[in-house]
Amino acid sequence: MRLVVGLGNPGREYEATRHNAGFWFVERVAELQRVSLKMEPRFHGLVARVNAHGNECWLLEPSTYMNESGRSVAALARFYKIAPEEMLVVHDELDLPPGAAKLKKGGGAAGHNGLKDIVAHLGGDFWRLRLGIGHPGDRAAVVHYVLEKPRREERDLIDGALTRSLDVWPLLLEEKTEAAMLKLHTDQPKR
Repeated sequence: MRLVVGLGNPGREYEATRHNAGFWFVERVAELQRVSLKMEPRFHGLVARVNAHGNECWLLEPSTYMNESGRSVAALARFYKIAPEEMLVVHDELDLPPGAAKLKKGGGAAGHNGLKDIVAHLGGDFWRLRLGIGHPGDRAAVVHYVLEKPRREERDLIDGALTRSLDVWPLLLEEKTEAAMLKLHTDQPKR
């Protein structure tokens, strides 16, 4: 992985909302690697460079709002000549329960506006870390649901998924994606 993108919305009013699960992952990676995310206007987002396990990797939190994430991701990827298959996009996932985390390569956007915009700019052949936030049960309630804070028990489950995802971070950096998938998918909480 040469680029890890966390999806979310900028601003204090959004920082604790379900839609910002991708930001939470990138912030934890930055903390783990002891780097600071800094605003980089040419990439329309907060950026940090990580050197770990002999690999250089960029961290990115787009500041373009979710619906325009592709502009930020494409600007950084094109500047550093990073191919989509060298990218990991971390995002909230309605189709997984809180506490679940799944890694996959490629696929559709499944209605996720951040993914739709990245696919429109770069195609869909990138890796995805899907962090479960659950579904409100009614399609009409989705927009409100993703933009509110998870309940305490949900946040605890999501934090557990983030911790398990960070456990496979070194494998991802070393391009051991199959091993990372096996470990992450095996370590899912029992329901």
